Amino acid sequence: MLPNTLLTAEQKAELQLFTESLERFCDTEIEPHYRDWEKAGLVSRELFRKMGENGYLCADVPEQYGGPGASVHFSFAVVEVLSRRGYGGFVGGLQVHNDIVPPYLLHCGTEAQREYWLPRMVSGEAVAAIGMTEPGAGSDLKAIRTTAKKDGDGYVINGSKIFISNGQHCDLLVLAAKTDPAAGAKGVSLFLVDTKTPGFTRGQNLDKIGQHAGDTSELFFNDLRVPADALLGGVEGQGFVQMMRELPRERLIIGVQAVHGAKGALDATVKYVQERQAFGQAIGQFQNTRFTLAQCASDIAAAEAFLNSSIAAYERGELTPEAVSALKLHTTEVFGRVADACLQLFGGYGYMAEYPISRFWTDARVLRIYGGTSEIMKELVARSLLGRTP
Repeated sequence: MLPNTLLTAEQKAELQLFTESLERFCDTEIEPHYRDWEKAGLVSRELFRKMGENGYLCADVPEQYGGPGASVHFSFAVVEVLSRRGYGGFVGGLQVHNDIVPPYLLHCGTEAQREYWLPRMVSGEAVAAIGMTEPGAGSDLKAIRTTAKKDGDGYVINGSKIFISNGQHCDLLVLAAKTDPAAGAKGVSLFLVDTKTPGFTRGQNLDKIGQHAGDTSELFFNDLRVPADALLGGVEGQGFVQMMRELPRERLIIGVQAVHGAKGALDATVKYVQERQAFGQAIGQFQNTRFTLAQCASDIAAAEAFLNSSIAAYERGELTPEAVSALKLHTTEVFGRVADACLQLFGGYGYMAEYPISRFWTDARVLRIYGGTSEIMKELVARSLLGRTP
């Protein structure tokens, strides 16, 4: 369970009931279908609607916009439970919908934008995605080439995005584009694109090495015309500032996914090594197995403590970009090490897709890439110690 020191006794009881309800939902609505969704390369669109009906989408969106208005812990608990159960592919897109896009609307959007999109996201009627990465611009967001040119009472957008989670399902795309290509970071603006708009097309669902149940796509914009009120917050040139402001929540939720994914991998392995026999005894009795799992448990405990303190700082409004970069770096690297060590204990069976540890292992790898690579995280932390390089 995530830290809840700032919750009242009533809220803690509600969170416990919420988590138990979600576990039951997973048993009936996700687990029986997840292998099929992995083979299909995406979850059922209906899953979003069912999650909305049960209150599992956008849990901390205020009631005035159709949300439950719950503590952020409820939204994080969704990622916690699904990550531990090995649904990392779905979590990758779900956290975009639940934890990344809503803050853009709440903190940067106009009242009309919030009133239109948030209730649809809460119910699952609209699935959200965020379009930043391009074929030639990943972590370097200032290098994006998608343009939005002012034309009369609107903008005409041309360009493309790649590696977009929820790309096949999305109804709303928070799109980063250059409104002033000569202005560098100050020339980037964000737009709320309704994907039914003519000029928007989806590429094929990309074939990834992991997170197979999560749809990831290339998106194209060919003379896509949006009205002026599609500009997030109604202000040009604030896109880079808006993105930097919201990155801490994105990296924090990746930390939640990493820690609880690692816990799920460890749980599956502890169960397996007590059942699997070799040389006349359970492999859990061998010293190598015991020491490996002890190291994994210790690493997870340290990562979880770091995560808990970061969540508390976020609640206080004190989570700095440098601190959350260190959190993402540490927790995702721990998840990778734990998943790899645990798979090794499964032996040849660990390399078989039917064993859950294989899913943890393949799903873990991309966490060190999306939301900012480990190398970018190191640079951001280093800047807080040594300043920028010349």
